[in-house]
Amino acid sequence: MNSQQELNYNRIAEAIDYIRCNFRSQPDLDEVAAKVHLSPFHFQRLFKDWAGVSPKKFLQYTSVAYAKNVLRNQEATVFDAAYDTGLSGTGRLHDLFVKIEGMTPGEFKNGGENLSVNYSYAETPFGNIIVASTHRGICYMAFAEEETAAFQLLQAQFPRAAFRQITDIIQQNALYIFTQDWKKLNQIKLHVKGTDFQLKVWETLLQIPEGQLTTYGAIAEKIQKPRASRAVGTAIGSNPVAFLIPCHRVIQSTGMLGGYMWGINRKTAIIGWEAAKTNQ
Repeated sequence: MNSQQELNYNRIAEAIDYIRCNFRSQPDLDEVAAKVHLSPFHFQRLFKDWAGVSPKKFLQYTSVAYAKNVLRNQEATVFDAAYDTGLSGTGRLHDLFVKIEGMTPGEFKNGGENLSVNYSYAETPFGNIIVASTHRGICYMAFAEEETAAFQLLQAQFPRAAFRQITDIIQQNALYIFTQDWKKLNQIKLHVKGTDFQLKVWETLLQIPEGQLTTYGAIAEKIQKPRASRAVGTAIGSNPVAFLIPCHRVIQSTGMLGGYMWGINRKTAIIGWEAAKTNQ
């Protein structure tokens, strides 16, 4: 690391520490930039290069992470969380939670208690699956050898949600993907929760065309975190929506298939099936 890189690193480290220590006052871009003696424009660009997200996004994620800890206290209310986090009201906390966590603060606090989840089982060319949806979209899909065990894994995702075994229109639209044009994926709504990094990785997976493959390193480059191949692999391994978020299209740079939550044989079959479809 040369002297300029070291200076930039130290500036971003100082900025991150400042945001973490002062997030309750919700510092704006100008304030944090002045702290590290940079113009707002230069600081914004430098911060994103080093941290992978904008200063505003990092502040939002820090705020939500703190609010989640507050909400884990059974006595705390959503108002308490918003106030303690330094937000102007519960509306701002609600918007941040929905954007970052994919659920409202109340749904997080109650473990999904106020969330209705429909689920069903279906057959696919690659084995049986369980698919679940909320009113916002598909929240879970997994290949399932045994229905009871599959449902228990779904429950673990939303421990206090209300579950109904029913096939709704959201699930039906998602299941068409096994028989119809993959280009219609944009018609399927997803309701997933994860860290900013995970969401960015999953969003990148959605951009891989059917019948094509990429590598963990290429995904890391795509999200501007070229040294984060291992973290990318971990995020891919946490994918809550099998097949629709096509983690099966990511392989090792050596050409080896790499891991797959639902089995290497199934991954091989899916890759071969998609290749055959696109070569017709």
